[in-house]
Amino acid sequence: MERKTKVHAEDGKQEIWITREFELPLESLFRAYEDPEIVSQWMGTHVLKLESKRHGSYQFETTDPMGNKHRFNGAIHEFVPNQKITRTFEMENAQFPVQLEFLQFESLTNTTSKLSIHMVYKSVEDRDRMLKLPFAQGISMAHDCLQKIMTGGVR
Repeated sequence: MERKTKVHAEDGKQEIWITREFELPLESLFRAYEDPEIVSQWMGTHVLKLESKRHGSYQFETTDPMGNKHRFNGAIHEFVPNQKITRTFEMENAQFPVQLEFLQFESLTNTTSKLSIHMVYKSVEDRDRMLKLPFAQGISMAHDCLQKIMTGGVR
């Protein structure tokens, strides 16, 4: 089965492009990224903080299958409801530097929308190390979950 979330990375570049079309109105898709309770559900993480605003910040904590806790955090630099979020992303105690993420939300019809994420890494090597993880599979599964939750499905 083909993944609905598309991940594209050109050789020799520090970027990853992610796109996904959702069977959701634009407002519902955006709310899934700004509401802490909804984020917690589709990401399968504990939201410690989510200040959905310009100059806000966030911190998430997840537990892996072996019981180890992992924290992720960042700063929100730009927040335009139903349009875009620009933020940093950092995995605490990991060998990855901070990355920059540009999220663009677009209405396709009254009932469909599109999310485009442009991620920029410090180096090509850092980006390539990220791609060696089950990154594409994970983001696709999370987006599938987001779709289900926002259309009334159960996680």
